[in-house]
Amino acid sequence: METSRPKPGSAARWAGAFLLLTGVATAVSVMARVSAGGADQPTLAESLAAISQSQAAYGLSGGARLVSGIALAVAGLFLYRLLSGGTSPSLRAVAVLLVLSGVVTAASGVASLALAQAASGASEPISDGIRVLDEFRWIAGKLGFTLAGLGLLASAWPQLGRGGPGRVLSIVSAVIGAAMLFIWVDAATVMHRISGTAFLVWALAAGGMLLIGRWGVIPRPER
Repeated sequence: METSRPKPGSAARWAGAFLLLTGVATAVSVMARVSAGGADQPTLAESLAAISQSQAAYGLSGGARLVSGIALAVAGLFLYRLLSGGTSPSLRAVAVLLVLSGVVTAASGVASLALAQAASGASEPISDGIRVLDEFRWIAGKLGFTLAGLGLLASAWPQLGRGGPGRVLSIVSAVIGAAMLFIWVDAATVMHRISGTAFLVWALAAGGMLLIGRWGVIPRPER
C-alpha cells in the first residue's frame, strides 16, 4: 500500500516549527555558555577547572546545543520534502546542508555534555580520551556552523534572480552565510558573535515565515 505524503503546507509548517525550536535552543545554549563563564581557557586543564565550577550551566549549554542540532536536522528533512520538487540542485542542497549541520551540531552537544561530566572527575594528567573528546567538540562545533553557513549561501542563489523582496533576502542570506565561514579564523572573534546572532535571527525569521505559510528566506521551488 502506498503511504500518503504530507501536504506541502503541513510540511512547511513543521519545518518552520523546528526552525523556531532551533533558534530558541540555540539562544538557550549561548546564554547558558555565557553564564558558565570562561570555559575556553588557554589549556585543557584550565578549561576543565572552569567547567567544573559551572558544571550545570555548561551542561545546559551542551544539552541545548544537542536539541538545536536535532531540531535543525528535522527541519532540514521537512525542507528537503518541500524543495526536492524544484528544478535547481541548489534547492536540495539547502536542505541537505542543514540536515548535515544539525547532525554535526547535535554530536557537538553530546560531546559538551560528556565533557561537563568528565570535568568533575578530571585531574592531572588528563586522559587521552578527554583530550580527544575536547578536540571533537571543538571541530564538530565549527563544522556544524560552517555547514549551516553553506546552507544559507545555497539558499541565496535561487532567490537572487527572482527579483522583488526575494533578491534582498538572498543578499542577506549570502552575507550571513559568508560571514559564518570565518568561524575557523580565531582572530575574527567579533565576527563570530555577529554571525552567530545573525544565524539565530535567520532561523527564527525563516521558521516564523514557514509556520504562517510564507516562504520568505527559503526559496520556493519552481513547479
